[in-house]
Amino acid sequence: MDTLTSLTRDLVSIPSHDDEAAAGEYITAWLRDHTDARVTRDDHGNVIARKGQGDDSLAFVGHHDVVPPDGSQVGADGEYVVEERDGRLYGRGTADMKGCVAAAMLAFRDADPAGELVFASFVGEEQGGVGCQAAIEDGFAPDYAVVGEGSTGYSAPGTTDVAVAHKGRRGSTIVANGAAAHASEPEAGANAIYRVTDAVDVVRDLDFPSTTVLGHEMRGSVAVTEIDGGSAWNVIPERCAATVDERTVPGERAPLDRVEAIDGVTWRVDQDLPPMACGDADFADAVLDAATTAQDGTPEHVVKPHATDAGWLAQAGTDCVIVGAAEPGEAHTADESVSLAVVERCQDVYERVAASWPSR
Repeated sequence: MDTLTSLTRDLVSIPSHDDEAAAGEYITAWLRDHTDARVTRDDHGNVIARKGQGDDSLAFVGHHDVVPPDGSQVGADGEYVVEERDGRLYGRGTADMKGCVAAAMLAFRDADPAGELVFASFVGEEQGGVGCQAAIEDGFAPDYAVVGEGSTGYSAPGTTDVAVAHKGRRGSTIVANGAAAHASEPEAGANAIYRVTDAVDVVRDLDFPSTTVLGHEMRGSVAVTEIDGGSAWNVIPERCAATVDERTVPGERAPLDRVEAIDGVTWRVDQDLPPMACGDADFADAVLDAATTAQDGTPEHVVKPHATDAGWLAQAGTDCVIVGAAEPGEAHTADESVSLAVVERCQDVYERVAASWPSR
């Protein structure tokens, strides 16, 4: 029988930054071999398994794609290097998030749910959640979800908390069009850089969006992060663009369209990853109870600063929380690693949630 460590090692060793197919095939085969669940792998590459029946459905949600590895994380055979030392597993995807995918697989296998229990591992999370979005479009709609992204180390070092909300990200571009002229006669043209800087002043004066989720204050942010314009030192620029990074909160957006009141300025949204807010306090409390029982520390409801697939699920009507082993700063690094003890803790939390929800 697979142990959590061996299953995690197997998953982490499979390259899945350019092509998630092999990892998806492995997860699909494992679920079919080790459970009697109804297992599908859809046309997008998402793996979804279902067991049990009831009015309520609870999903364990993860993703098996990863960001491109550092050169040191790839072996001569092309597989990812996986190393275990000092109680930690090192390798691309250990923290984000194949460790918790493995924990969810084992918890799903061992559960005897009172309602419908779902396991889902999506592709394309690192590309803006394209796999999750595709699954939702195809009808994926659990009532509740525990998403295995990192929630450890927020309230206290080593404590696995329960995230009840996270920020989203809206990336947008301000474009100013003017008229070119020789720089010796600036009045003969219309300076696009000046128009963009006028728009930047508008952005600078905007209030950051804020809200409250289950008693926790969330405050977003808006920042201009890039400016690109001009063609030569002696030419009045006819075009200039500025990139805006906005961290969004549920129900609120900064009124960035105000920049279009400036002559020659337009604004477009390039990416809009939705925030997440759990709307069911009883569910959030039940998961917190499970997390409290599973560890010596005292976990809390917390807010994550960045977007996950939970945002897409919440936008579609699923009440989500996030419980995962990764701590801030562990993912996407050349020495990415995860504590095996914390991954085991997450498996324990998932098993307890499956056993207690919905009420029997």
